[in-house]
Amino acid sequence: MAAALGLGLLLGLLGDPGGATKVLHSLHYLQVAVSEPSPGIPQYMDIGFVDGIPFTRYNSERGQEEPLTQWMKDGVEPEYWERETQTSVRNQHINARSLENLRERYNQSGGLHTLLRVYGCELLSDGSVRGSWQYGYDGRDFISFDLESRRFVPADSAAEITRRRWEQDGTMAEGRTNYLKHECPEWLQKYIRYGQKELERKEPPDVHVSGREEHGTLILSCHAYGFYPNTIAVSWMKGGETLDQETEWGGIVPNSDGTFHTWARIEALPEEREQYRCRVEHPGLPEPGIFAWEPTSGRNLTVVVAVSVIAAILILIVLIGFSIWKLQSGRRDRNGYNPAAGKDVGANGLSTGIAA
Repeated sequence: MAAALGLGLLLGLLGDPGGATKVLHSLHYLQVAVSEPSPGIPQYMDIGFVDGIPFTRYNSERGQEEPLTQWMKDGVEPEYWERETQTSVRNQHINARSLENLRERYNQSGGLHTLLRVYGCELLSDGSVRGSWQYGYDGRDFISFDLESRRFVPADSAAEITRRRWEQDGTMAEGRTNYLKHECPEWLQKYIRYGQKELERKEPPDVHVSGREEHGTLILSCHAYGFYPNTIAVSWMKGGETLDQETEWGGIVPNSDGTFHTWARIEALPEEREQYRCRVEHPGLPEPGIFAWEPTSGRNLTVVVAVSVIAAILILIVLIGFSIWKLQSGRRDRNGYNPAAGKDVGANGLSTGIAA
């Protein structure tokens, strides 16, 4: 489960290149708190994503909620930023206390520890809403909230303690259900209106197919660059058969210009290379594109994608929220903990501290 909340975190936010998704728009937040901040690694930070694009951020070093897109800067009133800053500062203190309580729970004397949360909602093409709420501490999942059943799902016996406490409280599940089904979609609709021109544009992918032989195996790669929105399906076919089980997919990753790129890779027999085709579906294409490897057009084709000012933010967030988090997974014990909630959209936060 750790991979689902770590590396899968960003990929989940940005979509699945292996199949046509029904997600129209999405709003997600990623929050990271650390017990031992250092230069460049704040004690607490969060970042918001609309349709996979970072649009707001806060970190404890700067102490101010900030816009990351021009449409967000222009769209909301000044009071919004003051209100969100106050919420984030409050959650910064809550998370600091929570990390202290977690160390006591785990009988840990000190050292670097991380608390991570990701939550948000998606508007689907059938008019329904899908929501998620997940927590992690020091390298693995801890507990999540299942919106359909309206129950907290513990990952281990330690999380079971938290589940019982939260369900005995009686308001935790109700609050999260209301946020994911109502408040989050309402805020998402507002953000879509603010950035409608930018968020609803359609830029088709630039597709390149390459191949190389290694030890008698042909490795075929299909790269899609510069597309928007991030809804895309990239698949390898042999004849008329789609080979999803045999395909390895990369994540859908943002570029510096607000577009995305991704890839799909498959292994084939060199003598069968002419039977393989890459199929790409995207809202910017009038119909699915079919692409083949043409060795004469450049066997070692390399396309350089500049991954960004945005990437600098993502790298900072992910390295703290995932790499450090995974690094510690091998040196923590297995006592329980009770996770914290942090900032939510707008003024209506669901801030919950951790009992010792």
